[in-house]
Amino acid sequence: MRVYEDSFSGQKIYPGKGKLYVRGDSKIFRFQNGKSESLFLQRKNPRKISWTVLYRRQHKKGISEEVAKKRTRRTVKNQRAIVGASLDVIKERRSQRPEARAAARAAAIKEGKAKSR
Repeated sequence: MRVYEDSFSGQKIYPGKGKLYVRGDSKIFRFQNGKSESLFLQRKNPRKISWTVLYRRQHKKGISEEVAKKRTRRTVKNQRAIVGASLDVIKERRSQRPEARAAARAAAIKEGKAKSR
């Protein structure tokens, strides 16, 4: 038994029921009843008409299977060596106190300025 789907409402059309509408470009539309055919010919949007399957699906109405949420992968931070600094040097500087780092930075800036003169 071949069961078709209403082109407008999305409901099932059983054998012996419904109408077939063929547009000028030979595209076939099947309608379950005059109501859906009329609304289609009025160029109504089935997503805005509350009793259609498309509307119910879009607005999450009725019984719908609970779709398991996609699990997002957690980003894992890795420390890597960069050009001019090995991983040991980076870890050593990270473990220093902020005051010591600030003092070392100031000394390096002073040394750089002295070299440029």
